[in-house]
Amino acid sequence: MAVEELQSIIKKCQILGEQDFKEEDFGQFQLAGQRCIEEGHIDQLLEIIQNEKNKVIIKNMGWNLVGPVVRCLLRNDKEGDERKVYFLMLDLLVQLCNPKELLLGLLELIEEPSGKQISQIILLLLQPLQTVIQKLHNKAYSVGLALSTLWSQLSLLPVPYSKEQIQTDDYGLCQCCKALIEFTKPFVEEVIDDKENSLEDENEKLKDELLKFCFKSLKCPLMMAQFLEQFEEAGNDPLRYFASEIIGFLSAIGYPFSKMIFNHGRKKRTWDYLEFEEEEDKQLADSMASLAYLVFVQGISVDQLPMVLSPLYLLQFNMGHIEVFLQRTEESVIPKGLDLLENGLLRIEDNSLLHQYLEIKSFLTVPQGLVKVMTLCPIETLRKKSLAMLQLYINKLDSQGKYTLFRCLLNTSNHSGVEAFIIQNIKNQIDISLKGTHNNKWFTGPQLISLLDLVLCLPEGAETDLLQNSDRIMASLNLLRYLVIKDNENDNQTGLWTELGKIENNFLKPLHTGLNMSKAHYEAEIKNSQENIRKTKDLCSITVGGEDLPNMPPEMQLKVLHSALFTFDLIESVLARVEELIEIKTKSTSEENIGIK
Repeated sequence: MAVEELQSIIKKCQILGEQDFKEEDFGQFQLAGQRCIEEGHIDQLLEIIQNEKNKVIIKNMGWNLVGPVVRCLLRNDKEGDERKVYFLMLDLLVQLCNPKELLLGLLELIEEPSGKQISQIILLLLQPLQTVIQKLHNKAYSVGLALSTLWSQLSLLPVPYSKEQIQTDDYGLCQCCKALIEFTKPFVEEVIDDKENSLEDENEKLKDELLKFCFKSLKCPLMMAQFLEQFEEAGNDPLRYFASEIIGFLSAIGYPFSKMIFNHGRKKRTWDYLEFEEEEDKQLADSMASLAYLVFVQGISVDQLPMVLSPLYLLQFNMGHIEVFLQRTEESVIPKGLDLLENGLLRIEDNSLLHQYLEIKSFLTVPQGLVKVMTLCPIETLRKKSLAMLQLYINKLDSQGKYTLFRCLLNTSNHSGVEAFIIQNIKNQIDISLKGTHNNKWFTGPQLISLLDLVLCLPEGAETDLLQNSDRIMASLNLLRYLVIKDNENDNQTGLWTELGKIENNFLKPLHTGLNMSKAHYEAEIKNSQENIRKTKDLCSITVGGEDLPNMPPEMQLKVLHSALFTFDLIESVLARVEELIEIKTKSTSEENIGIK
């Protein structure tokens, strides 16, 4: 019935000119053709498509059959011979139908699915789509529309994270990336071949569309992608292959990555595609960061970089890209910023990074970004790596640079553990200065005293939460103890002894008062908790420092309170030792002075 109905419509249209086809003819042809497919009359339908007499009809109306044919192929419930007929039918429709209508029809089909079907339909339709675009005159627009649609769909697929996920490729992203390279290559080659063509304007437009696609690909999936580390596996890594080809495309169409990396962010650019840079600056920043990582860390096409570039020059240009990575929160992105930073810092000698570099915004925002990862990232390995990178960064700075960074982080970190880490570094620099043959003015004398004013104090005086700030307080006390031991009052290289009165008033006395208040408060809470244990075994809550501890069994709360009290006792014992040392040193110096007289 469906076949007869389709043949009837075709006979009617055969006597008409294509300009006389009506909208109802298109609708009837589509419905009848779809019914032929649904009822399994595919051999008869194939004959109709192959019939030379129907060439004009198929050219104008046949594109309506592509959707039903593609959906049958995606169902995977057809026998081998039947699938071959469907593939032959699809090939014929691609060859015979109006390419403009086909382009829109194919892109609509690509946009339809979700989940794992996204990769299935892309892999099925890339070759037909490429064939259709090759027939069109306005190629730049068609290529841009196709690549944009394909990228939008691919960006919905999860990026495989582990070696196992890359190998299994459950969602087909790796296969699609490889196929997309093959899809794009002819258009890249066309740009190369047409460089001396008279159609220069059209060639530039096609180049622009390819450039946009490369930038988008650098951001997704490559910014999120993980790469196989072992050399023997790297050659089989589909995402690494995709990255290499994308970078190759950039060079081939006249935008070598070295040119882009070293001119991105400059006020005056030496490459001419300015409009795109200003138009999508945020996306470009992500893409350029991804490109920098691929080149410098993964070593893709790194041999194309000029050998004359100094390590400091490379670090300066990569700091902005590192900042982009560290601003992200994805588990797969943060390590790339850390690796790119490590790659740059390891090329530089210790103490050689001049303090003037800290006048560049990214040289301060990157260590602040490391602090955020150290304190907020839920993944322990990344927190530890960030700490190691911050220490490496500190090691590379000259003395004034270290001094400036310490002041900055003490003022901005708002985290007791980070502040303790910085204070320990200050102690290390003082130790180097006192042992050195030449005087370092940044960690001795007046400059050091200015830094110690930030360290040897309590943020809120005696009211400071000592438990929350215990790491910082212990580090400060240990630094003070070190200074008292190492710097004699007569030498006073650090300036400590002239500032001792201020240190006692701003730090030691308020700390004594705070300890007495805190210990009294916690001892009272321990007494209350012990009463609760005797009275009930139910969950209960207590208030410490104005905040409720979470509900927990009384025995556990008692352990928490005893732990806090132990911390206060530890602080108090170090404080007592510091005051004892000050008294001994002061007394000894007084006796020496009397003896001299």
